[in-house]
Amino acid sequence: MSRWDGKTKGSLTGYKIFLFFINSLGLGFAYGLLRVVTYYYYLFAAKPKKALLDFYQNTLHITGPEARKMARRNFYIFGQTLVDRAAFLLGKDREFSHVFENEQYLIDIRDAGRGGILLSAHVGNWETAGNLLKGRITPTINIVMLDAEVENIKKYMDLSTGGSRFKVIAIKDDLSHVISIRNALVNNEFVAIHADRYLEGAKYIEMDFLGRKARFPYGPFVIASKFNAPVTFVFAAKDGKYSYHLSATKPIEAKMKPEEIAKLYVEELERKVRAFPEQWFNYFNFFQ
Repeated sequence: MSRWDGKTKGSLTGYKIFLFFINSLGLGFAYGLLRVVTYYYYLFAAKPKKALLDFYQNTLHITGPEARKMARRNFYIFGQTLVDRAAFLLGKDREFSHVFENEQYLIDIRDAGRGGILLSAHVGNWETAGNLLKGRITPTINIVMLDAEVENIKKYMDLSTGGSRFKVIAIKDDLSHVISIRNALVNNEFVAIHADRYLEGAKYIEMDFLGRKARFPYGPFVIASKFNAPVTFVFAAKDGKYSYHLSATKPIEAKMKPEEIAKLYVEELERKVRAFPEQWFNYFNFFQ
């Protein structure tokens, strides 16, 4: 897996098993089962493990034994985030708590009435943490994404849990998603976009990231620069068994070029990765 292919991995049987255990035996039991499942993946998922070890050893300069320990923990926490997502959809949100650093920034964006663009990354778990905010700050959060989950898994999750609580704006070749983003902002809604993965063949911007050259998708930064809406970088990481730490940066109000926004975004992403290195969930060769 030298590059991200835009597809979500997973098996229908695995989803069914964990939904059953969450419903019947609770989160604690599901977490315990995860230790076995994720250790199996650590042993046999060679390509994702190799990508993680490269990231920890050659980017964050973590020693060999410690890097392997962190890779194992990474797989386990990633499994927890998937279980947490399902738990929220099953109505078990009361079992979670969170703190929100700079929550007032999002309140100010909402009160300004122009909507807001939230740029995030595959560090931690924005979807579950976003569920903690929905209804508290805004009734509607739109997520711009590739609708690339395996179809039978997505269908089963929708039937079993009612599906995501977010509005999904699917990225389309005809650029109709740009109109959907505009409409959401006009309605004073938040639009969340992950800005750390690009598909091969798509336009990208090359940036210095943690001392190495990396490619980031150009589209999110173009969107952030073109619309008359504040832009903030929002992240959410697990900071306890059933708790999350959310953060937002001071909103960008002035017009900026895509490259300028990308530079600020990468600087914030570096801070988050250093703070939560075990929650870096990009399982491919991120660098060229």
